[in-house]
Amino acid sequence: MSETTQGTRSGFVALIGAPNAGKSTLVNRLVGTKVSIVTHKVQTTRAIVRGIATHGNAQIVFMDTPGIFKPKRTLDRAMVASAWGGAKDADLVAVLLDAERGISGDAEKLLDGLGDVRQPKILVINKVDAVPRDSLLKLAADANAKAAFERTFMVSALTGSGCDDLLDYLAKALPEGPWYYPEDQVSDMQMRQLAAEITREKLYLRLHQEIPYSAHVETERWEEKKDGSVRIEQVIYVERDGQKKLVLGHKGETIRAIGQASRTEIAEILEQPVHLFLFVKVRENWGSDPERYREMGLDFPK
Repeated sequence: MSETTQGTRSGFVALIGAPNAGKSTLVNRLVGTKVSIVTHKVQTTRAIVRGIATHGNAQIVFMDTPGIFKPKRTLDRAMVASAWGGAKDADLVAVLLDAERGISGDAEKLLDGLGDVRQPKILVINKVDAVPRDSLLKLAADANAKAAFERTFMVSALTGSGCDDLLDYLAKALPEGPWYYPEDQVSDMQMRQLAAEITREKLYLRLHQEIPYSAHVETERWEEKKDGSVRIEQVIYVERDGQKKLVLGHKGETIRAIGQASRTEIAEILEQPVHLFLFVKVRENWGSDPERYREMGLDFPK
């Protein structure tokens, strides 16, 4: 923890919402750089990712949580439990609603479950540029009728509209106290883990079958070379031989494309040359392996 500066504020803000409400996109926007991966697939975020924003004299630690939905598998239960746990550990909870989808399905169940969360709550309606103003006002009124929100914000994580107002509010709402992290730090995630997440993102974007949800990426080797480059070895774990073939692609075309996209982005973040080597291994039922959950930062459901 950094030295106390008179008048500083700091705290944790949990972003919770249904899958694909735009939590990761909003966290990246508020932090000002990429700290959480974003894809078109639901449940892309598996564990809590912390993004750190400095706004005036306040340090706001955003907790990007997995989407809250009706769990069907062991991994689902671990992700949903992580999201609710993050909400209950935060100083303030920001509930994200997708303006286009409104209050239905997972979003409705989420609002119904907020009664167990004692922390102060605000409503953040995202994707406001995609719907008429009258619809937004009705959505805000309906949501406030279902849960006790202290404030309502209309934002677009994609364009940044409304985000400054949200940051202004949070900077004043957090308790007084010293900052938790150095001023230039934007995430508490280790680079090895972020590199694995980037590769998983490229895997999700490249493949459109069910395979991505059954895949897990781990960085197994990280070696800084004398020439200033870094050698990274990662393993993509899948559950069946058929999934391995999909990840590899015809004559290795798919795995090469994933590797090239991931290497380019990792190199941009590190600002140094990267040599990335990807391997695909079959590990049947890895979704039932407690060790994989620890690697992802999740508690294995009992």
